[in-house]
Amino acid sequence: MPRQARLDVPGTLHHVIIRGIERRRIVDDQEDRDRFAARLGDLAIETGTAIYAWSLLTNHAHILLRSGSGGLPKFMRRFLTSYSVTYNLRHQRHGHLFQNRYKSIVCDEDTYFQELVRYIHLNPLRAKLVDDLAALERYCWCGHGVVTGKIKNDWQDREFVLHSFGGTVGTAIRNYRQFVEDGVAMGRRPDLVGGGLIRSLGGWSEVVSMRRHGDRQMSDGRILGDGDFVQRILEESGERQKHHFSAHDRRRKIRELIVKTCEEENINPRELQSGSRRRPVSRVRTRLTRQLVYDHGVPPASAARALGVSTSAVSKITRSTER
Repeated sequence: MPRQARLDVPGTLHHVIIRGIERRRIVDDQEDRDRFAARLGDLAIETGTAIYAWSLLTNHAHILLRSGSGGLPKFMRRFLTSYSVTYNLRHQRHGHLFQNRYKSIVCDEDTYFQELVRYIHLNPLRAKLVDDLAALERYCWCGHGVVTGKIKNDWQDREFVLHSFGGTVGTAIRNYRQFVEDGVAMGRRPDLVGGGLIRSLGGWSEVVSMRRHGDRQMSDGRILGDGDFVQRILEESGERQKHHFSAHDRRRKIRELIVKTCEEENINPRELQSGSRRRPVSRVRTRLTRQLVYDHGVPPASAARALGVSTSAVSKITRSTER
């Protein structure tokens, strides 16, 4: 099945899940964890991305965030690339560190915000990285201690989280602590780590019951929310998504874009695809790279093949665009 495009407009609430390739570690020691958290925080401040909850485990991480003006894909690309380069250099390794495609789920804030904060912050306890809730408040690579005031940082939006639990800081912290404690016995909560109708409604039995009563709701595997929320998100994202190439017609459209651009710039497409470094050709290749990757969602490897360069060359162009 072809991958679906990301759903995102600035200000969208996302539950992001990052996993190590082949379930391998993404952190080996405290310095790795510190670097991971520092890069996440620095980039969140720089891009105006609000981080509400996060937890770093051994081979994966969870983040609840609201995308900034630059959007989620650009934020995640910068974050994952910079961290993986640093990690590889430090550990003298090569190749991919993360699974090629992180998971992002658009979430209905009114229904799921508190649940997701709790779920994400309980991950270290479920993974037995800490022994109890008291230890979780001192665990530096999770946002729980920040919310309760035991840990300080300047990039996690503690105030927004507390505001959802009470009118004063003291009341909100007490309510939050109790809410988290109540969630310990709930286990892993698979209903909160994906989208789609079954998860949005809380299980298959609810879906069956709904259909028996003739109730039909729109669903989407990228979205955690009811039918009305799904429809609104798809409508809001539709203007952007319609510019993305589907897997079915990607090759044809890439070719059309290359031919059109080369005609405009008086460049022979064969010279472009031969890897020529002549300045006018390089300029057109850079322009096409940015259009294919950013405007149309073409994977860097596909863009590289179409433009006659290596994937690393495409990545270099896109990284220079992000600075």
